Amino acid sequence: MLTPKYPRPDTAPPPAATAPTVHTPTPIEPAPAPAPAVLAAPASHRPVVQLTPGSALALAAGGGAVVLVVGAVLVSLLLAVAVTGVSVAVVAVVLRLLVNDLHKGR
Repeated sequence: MLTPKYPRPDTAPPPAATAPTVHTPTPIEPAPAPAPAVLAAPASHRPVVQLTPGSALALAAGGGAVVLVVGAVLVSLLLAVAVTGVSVAVVAVVLRLLVNDLHKGR
């Protein structure tokens, strides 16, 4: 079921007969003389990013917004942990008082 099905070898088309090609050698030309070495820096193939004052301002504003959002998220998480801790402490005190009352028989 999952095995591939190959055509039988006798049903494959015969290979096309090719005529022999004649190779005619071409004369070898001498290589051009190398260019003189220049002491300038090689050209960079990377794109150049130019920041205009408007784009720099937008980049700074975007970075500041990211810092504010991440800070707000972290502060809210810390606040959630603190509120949870306080509520667990209050529940523990209430349960302790209830258990003490049950043991005293009140």
